[in-house]
Amino acid sequence: MILVKEREDLEVFSFIFGICIGSFLNVLILKLPLSESIFTKTRSKCPSCNHLIYWYHNIPLFSYLFLRAKCSYCGAKISFQYFLVELLSGIITLVLFLKLGFSQEFIYMCLLSYVLITLSFIDLKYKAVPDYLLLIVLILSLIATNFSLIESFKNAFLFSGAFVLLNFVITFYIQNIKSKLLKDESLKTQEALGEGDIPIIAMLGIMLGVSGGLFAIFLAAIFAIIPAIYSNFVKKDIQTPFIPYLVLGFFTEYFFDLETIIRAFY
Repeated sequence: MILVKEREDLEVFSFIFGICIGSFLNVLILKLPLSESIFTKTRSKCPSCNHLIYWYHNIPLFSYLFLRAKCSYCGAKISFQYFLVELLSGIITLVLFLKLGFSQEFIYMCLLSYVLITLSFIDLKYKAVPDYLLLIVLILSLIATNFSLIESFKNAFLFSGAFVLLNFVITFYIQNIKSKLLKDESLKTQEALGEGDIPIIAMLGIMLGVSGGLFAIFLAAIFAIIPAIYSNFVKKDIQTPFIPYLVLGFFTEYFFDLETIIRAFY
């Protein structure tokens, strides 16, 4: 039995552990898309001035705030992504501990969450993700889920199959109707949804079941509306990465179980 004081200490430790993992996730986000080795003996360097970054300038969260988001040597701006990834990793680890305690499920969910965070920020930056990370998500979700293996596969096939059909219908509309209405030749080759979204959709079915997974997809669509409008009309970019919003929808439904709450009132 864990005493109250010990429990509080573990909560603090889980957050500290999470932000440290977040610091490592930033390395993955930076290096994996470029096929660079993450196991290197060379110390971190500023990408602007190439100066070595000392350990006390590389403390998760605190260094970013202490340095005021600037390199201490050349004054170049440090991306807010570093701070955000570390903070999200810390918060998610803490909330998972509060929800699951120190258990086997907690470990599996942490691993799954860290991979999802990595995928989300890679997709935001490059609008493409490594296939092996998507495979890892599927494997971890099958291990972490509370559903049986048969039920998990059924939900995964149901969701991914529906996604493929939806992608076909929307893509047909974009390429054959919207392109003619707007007289935009570039739309004739545009895909509505990315193939990388399919494994994440399948993961939603595996982890949340049919009703929870559908609600998570609905939430993801809501979350993506404003960024998509901004991207289309302000940045003139017709591609909106959807994986981050699917992941956000997943975490929202997983932690708050909104589908069950709403169903209780209707």
